[in-house]
Amino acid sequence: MIELYPAIDLRDGKVVRLLQGDYDAQTTYGDDPVAVARGFADAGATWIHVVDLDAARSGSPVNRPVVAAIAAAVAGRARVQTGGGVR
Repeated sequence: MIELYPAIDLRDGKVVRLLQGDYDAQTTYGDDPVAVARGFADAGATWIHVVDLDAARSGSPVNRPVVAAIAAAVAGRARVQTGGGVR
C-alpha cells in the first residue's frame, strides 16, 4: 500500500510553493495553514508533511508556533512530519 503525505510549505506564516526551490518564484495558496491542515485531516490524511521554508533558509525556526498549532489542530487524526532549518 502506498501512503501519501500531503505537504504544507510555510513562508511568512502562509501556505506556499516554490518553483524549483526558487524563493523569488513563489505561489501563495493561503494564509491559514491550520485550516489547510484540518482540511487534509478531514479528507483522511494520516500524516501531514510541514516544511518551514524560512527556517530552511535562515536556520531560525520562524514558523515554530504555526507548526505547533498545526500539530495541535490535527492531534488524534493525523501525525505531523516537519522539516526546514534542521542543522
